[in-house]
Amino acid sequence: MMMKDKVVLVTGAGRGIGRAMAIMMAQEGAKVVVNDLGAGVGGEETGESPAEEVVSTIRAAGGEAVINGDNVADLEGAEAMIQDAIDNFGRIDTVVNNAGILRDRIFHKMSPEEWNSVINVHLNGSFNTAHFAAKHFKQQESGSFVFMTSTSGLIGNFGQANYSAAKAGIAALSKSIALDMQRYNVRSNCISPFAWSRMIGAIPVNTPEQQARVDKLKEMTPDKIAPMAVYLASDAAKEVSGQIFAVRNNEVFLMGQSRPLRSTHRSEGWTPQTISEHAIPALKSSFYPLDRSPDVFSWDPV
Repeated sequence: MMMKDKVVLVTGAGRGIGRAMAIMMAQEGAKVVVNDLGAGVGGEETGESPAEEVVSTIRAAGGEAVINGDNVADLEGAEAMIQDAIDNFGRIDTVVNNAGILRDRIFHKMSPEEWNSVINVHLNGSFNTAHFAAKHFKQQESGSFVFMTSTSGLIGNFGQANYSAAKAGIAALSKSIALDMQRYNVRSNCISPFAWSRMIGAIPVNTPEQQARVDKLKEMTPDKIAPMAVYLASDAAKEVSGQIFAVRNNEVFLMGQSRPLRSTHRSEGWTPQTISEHAIPALKSSFYPLDRSPDVFSWDPV
């Protein structure tokens, strides 16, 4: 078993991708802290506790798991998640930052509250849990982070400025952690998942194109994402860090990271006029179009 005796925190593990990852971690021998706030897609309170079902499923199969109901956006809550791992299982080996919400809105109609709420859960929440796990990873000179990014942030999408910014920020956060903590044998990687989930189910379907996109997404189930998370958390991935992988049904992609494409030089320097007349015409053939994720991943899932 790839995760035997390792201790894993999975946030947002009550449903969807998080649930699938928590269960597979346990199947591979991990002891799992199953975190879920029981909130709705937009972060609203529901009174539900889906984490209980996940823990029951893990225990029924002979695994070990405990429930945590704290909020990743709250510093004290994030600290309590890591402490739950220490108190119940004696250590922490992997943090899978999966918790998230959606507040989709076209940018000029997006409220500051809609912006801040998504940033707080996705980006700040990822920092919070990583922050409290990092000191344990440093002390034991081992550990791994698995962050969830999105092609909405890596490529682009309509009506998701808050979500896209958070997910692009998460990719940068993961790379920074990989650089800063490599001396302590700590790894950090991202998964950009394509899978049908409650959050995807909240995407507005107002046009035939949007409906077609959602229909394709329904073919991609959360259990397709879990193997990559288990691999990245395991010792088999000990030489893999600072990478971004997309998982789309049965396809696995290594995603690119920003590097220079073309350059132009002017020995006497540039003025606004010469930039307009020379630099931009020289570079324009390499401009990125205003693509969205479905424009780049335009074929049906395989």
